[in-house]
Amino acid sequence: MAASSSNSNPPISSETQTRNWLDLPHDVMSTIFLKLGPIEIFNSVQLVCSLWRKICKDPLMWRKIDLNHLSDIHDMNYYDLEGMCRHAIDRSCGQLVDINLEYFGTDELLKYITDSTCNLRHLRLACCYSISDEGLNGVAAKLPMLEEFDSSHCQLSKDSLEAIGRFCPHLKSFKFNSQVFRHLCVESDDEAFAIAETMPGLRHLQLIGNKLTNDGLLAIMDKCPHLESLDLRRCFNINLGGCLGKRCAEQIKHLRLPSDPTDDYPFQAEVEDDGYGSYDEDYPSGISDIDFLSEDDYDYYVFSGESENEFSDDVDFHSE
Repeated sequence: MAASSSNSNPPISSETQTRNWLDLPHDVMSTIFLKLGPIEIFNSVQLVCSLWRKICKDPLMWRKIDLNHLSDIHDMNYYDLEGMCRHAIDRSCGQLVDINLEYFGTDELLKYITDSTCNLRHLRLACCYSISDEGLNGVAAKLPMLEEFDSSHCQLSKDSLEAIGRFCPHLKSFKFNSQVFRHLCVESDDEAFAIAETMPGLRHLQLIGNKLTNDGLLAIMDKCPHLESLDLRRCFNINLGGCLGKRCAEQIKHLRLPSDPTDDYPFQAEVEDDGYGSYDEDYPSGISDIDFLSEDDYDYYVFSGESENEFSDDVDFHSE
């Protein structure tokens, strides 16, 4: 006997068909919007209706600002990221605690941030070539709550490191990575000594491509007793044989060695192939002629545009 019609799937109720997104609780909508990011919020979400616009203007929505999900440089040029960032900072009403300015940060924008909040805990300035020693030194005293700082691939010296270390006593995580190039070997422990002398509370330290030697590493080990993770990949002036290597292995829970792979690193960290053979072929003993270019050796490109400090809620953040 054929199956009766009573076994068929029940019809979809009218309530299910007419469910309204506007009926969702505000905290649920806020959670969804936070996963989209500032660009989508400013250019799409807040334009849907007055309710969504109200949610998007809640200062709690802007405790974290991250404009770093644009993977294409052309997309970065398409938007006025600095203007958008300033507008997001204004909406935070002083509650901003986490911001990522990767690629487009400037001295002026950094000052705008620190003038707006003294509660910043996480600051990422990776590849911000328009942030200077003077700019960072001028705002360091306004970052007393900073816990995490990333200044990788920036044109900053030991002076900035010392300022951050002195004025940010709660600093626990620091990234100060450099690009690796094939040149005559240059050694420098200036930055390592600055870290050792001013950042005793560090738990996590990443120094990919740094010029430090065993002396600088030993100073860090002595003065930063709470270190749990230490990343020394591409630090080819380091020799971890003997007592120093044994001490690092015993004292550091998560240790990345100079020769460890950099597959999980988001920036260029491999030695450039200059046509003279690979690193392993040229330096089978692990001793190289690798140097790290200073800021004077490189031309950098800035991807931020000029913008006004004040914006209306309907401002167009597309670059002209």
